[in-house]
Amino acid sequence: MTEEVPGTEEAAEPPASPQPSPDVQHNMETEQLTPTKYSIMSRNGVGTAGKHISLLVNLFEVSVNAPDTLFFQYSVAITLEDKRAVESKVIGRKVVNRLYQIYSSELGGKRFAYDGGKTLYTAGPLPLNKYEFKVLLEESFRKRRSAGADGSLCEESKRSKHSFQLKTFMVEISFAAKIPMQSIAFVPKWVDSDANSEDALRVLDTVLRQRAADCGCLLVRQSFFHDDPRNFTDVGAGVTAVSGYHSSFRSTPRGLTLNMDVSTTVIIKPGPVIDFLLSNQQVKEPRFIDWEKAKKVLKNLRVQATHRNLEFKISGLSEKPCNQQLFSMKVKNDNGSNEGQTVEITVYEYFVKHCGIDLPSSYYFPCLDVGKPNRPNYLPLELCSLVSLQRYTKALLPMQRASLVEKSRQKPQDRIKILKNAVGNYCCDDDPVLAACGISVDKQLALVEGRVLEAPQLKVGQNDVCIPCNGRWNLKKKTLLQPSHIDYWAVVNFSARCDTSYLSRELIRCGMSKGINIERPHSLVEEEPQLRRSNPVARVERMFDLLKSKLNREPKLILCVLPERKNCDIYGPWKKKCLSEIGVATQCISPVKITDQYLNNILLKINSKLGGINSLLAMEHSCHLPLIKDTPTIILGMDVSHRGQLDIPSVAAVVGSRCWPLISRYRASVRLQASKVEMIDALYKPLENGGDDGIIRELLLDFYDSSNSRKPTQFIVFRDGVSESQFQQVLTVELDQIIKAYQRLGEDDVPKFTVIVAQKNHHTKLFQANSPENVPPGTVVDTAITHPRNYDFYMCAHAGMMGTSRPVHYHVLLDEIGFSADGLQNLIHSLSYVNQRSTTATSVVAPICYAHHAAAQIGRFLDVNDLSETGLSSTAELPRLHKNIRSSMFFC
Repeated sequence: MTEEVPGTEEAAEPPASPQPSPDVQHNMETEQLTPTKYSIMSRNGVGTAGKHISLLVNLFEVSVNAPDTLFFQYSVAITLEDKRAVESKVIGRKVVNRLYQIYSSELGGKRFAYDGGKTLYTAGPLPLNKYEFKVLLEESFRKRRSAGADGSLCEESKRSKHSFQLKTFMVEISFAAKIPMQSIAFVPKWVDSDANSEDALRVLDTVLRQRAADCGCLLVRQSFFHDDPRNFTDVGAGVTAVSGYHSSFRSTPRGLTLNMDVSTTVIIKPGPVIDFLLSNQQVKEPRFIDWEKAKKVLKNLRVQATHRNLEFKISGLSEKPCNQQLFSMKVKNDNGSNEGQTVEITVYEYFVKHCGIDLPSSYYFPCLDVGKPNRPNYLPLELCSLVSLQRYTKALLPMQRASLVEKSRQKPQDRIKILKNAVGNYCCDDDPVLAACGISVDKQLALVEGRVLEAPQLKVGQNDVCIPCNGRWNLKKKTLLQPSHIDYWAVVNFSARCDTSYLSRELIRCGMSKGINIERPHSLVEEEPQLRRSNPVARVERMFDLLKSKLNREPKLILCVLPERKNCDIYGPWKKKCLSEIGVATQCISPVKITDQYLNNILLKINSKLGGINSLLAMEHSCHLPLIKDTPTIILGMDVSHRGQLDIPSVAAVVGSRCWPLISRYRASVRLQASKVEMIDALYKPLENGGDDGIIRELLLDFYDSSNSRKPTQFIVFRDGVSESQFQQVLTVELDQIIKAYQRLGEDDVPKFTVIVAQKNHHTKLFQANSPENVPPGTVVDTAITHPRNYDFYMCAHAGMMGTSRPVHYHVLLDEIGFSADGLQNLIHSLSYVNQRSTTATSVVAPICYAHHAAAQIGRFLDVNDLSETGLSSTAELPRLHKNIRSSMFFC
């Protein structure tokens, strides 16, 4: 999913201009020795454009009747008798709950909120500033048979099956800080005290989490999930979706609110282990189970042994099947003592003959190892069930993700009803910590005023205009603005069910209606049937050999028909071959049914990849973009795609606008970086020879080449995927790299920046107050529910056709260009209409969509090998895009 990475060749030729060559050692005086200091800006006004609309939002107003309350924060240290620290939050909560039962009088009977780790909060002080307690917890254990050094099983204990032993914990509680409730109780006071308000909100959120933990819920950040099968939905391959609730307190210009929303996570499907493995590997019989894969997926999961009703954690599988796995067992003497003879016995024989447990299914299966690394403890598979509420942390398959999205959709009115019930059932008015500061929560969704912005007009072919309606526009009977001419192309077919002759005829016919002149394909190449069971790379290589033998020159386009639409293993190798090695535009398809609508959508992508333009904003076409038309301006969209596993590198992608003053044409540059790292580290990449092999240089050179040798002096940066705690890093780390890359190209000044973060993963939902439908496209809210000081707003640019629309939360971190509130909101709204792949407004601006697509597409280059086994590091380099492809919109 990335583009080219640093290599020995330059990404593009230096522009023919008076500026110094980027590869010559630059005078360091032209570089900033210290980074420019930027800070997050405050709101400078609100918008007024658009038609007013009454909305409901899933925020519930909170009253604070004792605002003078002081929260006291205490540090908690829990250790075992041998001084080892206790890290488990589950054990920590049990210890602290037990502590309160025993020592509540010493604590003055004061209730507290505990985060499960190292922090505890009370409303008002405890009698003393420091305490040391000894807490005994009863721990049940079982008569274990665990393996010795030779790997055999032996008896470890003579205790009864359900004995108890006491475990001692040392708990130290010491005063840390005071947190005033006033910082969030009154709007005028906490506007200027962000640190105190964040601390106070953290206290309240800790109360919510503790209440959920005490009910046995699974906690995922600020969401909680009950162990109730009525909330479970199977999404395939051994994964279950579980619905729950997100709840968090939030500060707004109106005051304190409770944000309540429906939340969904995925867990391992509870139940018999063997059933899970069949579902996970999608096989019908146990004999088809891949036990190496099973070992990986089961590791560290918790199971319940049904014959003893005890829980264990899986550490692995036995090396031999149940009927062959031996252990040493001491046979009792006639007098009943254990001093008798030691005999070798299989796990199967022990359970059947000595425990009287029939094992009809486990005979040939390996056993679960639930012991320590040097002391295995084996249990037959059919006696073990996976316990509920165990999070599934691997990346979902496309079919699982699609199923999850489909099954978690809720209509707006259904969601409102669920949320009202949730606030009534799970609200915290009766919590002793919250009661101490007089907190009560309203049971109705808050009413807010929004505005609906007018959709921008679009210019298409033959000087025609499209006027979007409800976030959509129709190109029927219209031609594209700048259609391509496809004179020499080919079709390759990996799918036995597709008639490529009919497909190509229909594509030519639909292309003609859109103004695209498509000649007959030079070649239709079918895959050889005997190759369909070969590995994906071999299939792709053989297909190119066949194609080469039929072509006499390089084609302008290769249309590739894949056998599956989702998760096709040919896609990655095919894209890598075309985009990196050969340098030819390609469009992959997998049509279930060939219709005009399907082919027209494909043609939009093809035309964009070949350099055509499907449509432009009318004001863009006439060069009337405020603050952009007169000053060279580059628009960047930045995103980092994380692959779901800790040992697989993340993929960073940045797209930059080109052909100024247009804002609809983009080029992408992509790099690998360390797994799960969000800040992009390859924007500026100095080389030993004084050059720069970073992303920004590549995009700036392309901007210069495509914009009549003009250099951008304004940057509009859209950043996706960062949390509020990372906003300052965007301004210090990433903006600093952009400035260094800019100055490395010979500029002494610092350009003007407007930096906007787009957040999609939040829990604020908007509803029409007087209609059951989703909010109309173009809805924007920049008052009442926003940050009390920072510059942010919510925008729902798209039409929500299914489920409940989720607005994008835009945060303006910096605006040196000087947009008005209406001007910036209209620009962002308009950028949702320039996605060349679509005839609908997108939920987020096109540059971010493009960055996401580029990361996803080039990242598939990495799927050729099993990265988790090869251990590819972030220092590895992705194959560079071919010079024929680099400036194209290959990601469309």
